Amino acid sequence: MKIQPGELALYAVTDPSWAKGSDGVLRQVEAAVKGGATFVQVREKNLDARSFLSEASWIVELCHKMGVRCVINDNVDIALLSKADGVHVGQEDMACAKARELLGPERIVGVSAHTVGEALAAEAAGADYLGSGAAFPTETKDVRGHFVTREGFQAITGAVKIPVVAIGGITKENLPQLAGCGLAGAAVVSALFAQPDVEAAARELLPLCRAL
Repeated sequence: MKIQPGELALYAVTDPSWAKGSDGVLRQVEAAVKGGATFVQVREKNLDARSFLSEASWIVELCHKMGVRCVINDNVDIALLSKADGVHVGQEDMACAKARELLGPERIVGVSAHTVGEALAAEAAGADYLGSGAAFPTETKDVRGHFVTREGFQAITGAVKIPVVAIGGITKENLPQLAGCGLAGAAVVSALFAQPDVEAAARELLPLCRAL
């Protein structure tokens, strides 16, 4: 089994918006993992390829030293060159089957899925886990048309055998609302990286994620 039980509980998705300094994202990831983040996704939308590879390589190395796996958002080339554990792709990004072909059978492929149909298609194409949402309104991403209700989460987790994490607008205050939906964890962005003490925020979120 590629994804171990509990490995996706507190899934940290990077965002440079709140990082300070040239190594800000790296230091934030280190703090998040120290506090209990169990899995990391490196997401960069505005860096050139060279800078993205440099940042990803440092973060992957750090995560591996700390015993946590790390995937790259949307970029198979960067995932391969940085020696990341895999990629996460959205519905508008590279097809899951193509990502699997390029990465091979051993690396992780995660896929965003908003419906049961998308979830089943991703599982059939070789996805190892699903990211589903948006669970709540969020400023991080345009989620119009992509809200997933509690019943929607239950339908998705009940339809597939691979683990599902919720994403989108998740905070320590609303996270308990997702309990009982069959989720393997929660993917968070601002609930971690926009906080003044990232390590403390992770420490608060982890037990809530494990209670899902």
